[in-house]
Amino acid sequence: MSLVDQAVAPRAGEALDAGVLGDYLARQLPGLELPLTVRQFPSGFSNLSYLLIAGRRELVLRRPPFGTRPKSGHDMGREFRVLSALAGRFAESPQPLHQCEDESVIGAPFYVVERIRGIILRRDFPPELAPASGLVRAQQEALVAVQARLHALDWRAAGLAEFGRPEGYAARQVSGWSERYARARTASAADASALTAWLEVRQPGETGRAALIHNDYKLDNVVFDEANPARLVGVLDWEMATIGDPLMDLGCSLAYWVQADDPPELLATRMLPTHLPGAMTRQEVLERYAAHSGLALPDFRFYRVFGLFRLAVIVQQIYYRYFHGQTADRRFAALGPTARVLIERAIAESAA
Repeated sequence: MSLVDQAVAPRAGEALDAGVLGDYLARQLPGLELPLTVRQFPSGFSNLSYLLIAGRRELVLRRPPFGTRPKSGHDMGREFRVLSALAGRFAESPQPLHQCEDESVIGAPFYVVERIRGIILRRDFPPELAPASGLVRAQQEALVAVQARLHALDWRAAGLAEFGRPEGYAARQVSGWSERYARARTASAADASALTAWLEVRQPGETGRAALIHNDYKLDNVVFDEANPARLVGVLDWEMATIGDPLMDLGCSLAYWVQADDPPELLATRMLPTHLPGAMTRQEVLERYAAHSGLALPDFRFYRVFGLFRLAVIVQQIYYRYFHGQTADRRFAALGPTARVLIERAIAESAA
């Protein structure tokens, strides 16, 4: 079996009309060979990704999820804009090809990029790739190095001066995610009022730091070279990118970093293989990032707690869609308890 991330038949209710889509893309991308074959990448909980096979060419289509969705988190035009700005400036971003706002084609806005073939790490290492401790660490070190390089990119020169508002970024994030959690609460959701109050009080003042941040930077949003699995060759899923505080981005990345000595309830929420022998600890991630970026890292507790809270809100929002019958994807059923554990962990770390 290939180590390259595999696409499968689309989930029920999430198929695309290959004939209509193929005819449309053939008019937009000269030389595209038909017929078009459409497959779906099965992982991920947010925007949907499809593999389009046209002869020997492979493309990836991204569209919002089916059902009710928060508009700002699934803006295809915004995601395509940042990819267009990064073309030729950030080697790991996918090559953008076409953006479509006409919902009559597939029922939603979408965009298409060239596929970056390679290995994507999910919850567990692929069985075909032995998780040697040296490889695990090398991949994680590459992950941190590329994030630091993204944060160092000249976003103004890339034409992204109006892409976000770095002033007041932390305050907007705290208030915005607090409001999202309130709207997405279900009967079983944890009470986060004390946590949001803590974040409001502890948020940093204006730091002057501003960078292009990915906002969902983690192991299953990057691609490693199949021939050299320690080499990071792609960064995917730019839907939440903006201009903001790079340490907020790093804190959100660390929310996914469950390490081997974490308590059992947190280990049960693990989404990525950050617990394996040879894996970096969260403290080592911070030290490595500081070395690459040259930034002096302050007391990182606010950023870590905020990252946990934001991840809990994202998970709760997805569960809310499932709870209210807006999606039939059974993977979402377990997300309610996961959100609760993340809230409880954030509360515990805020009190430490």
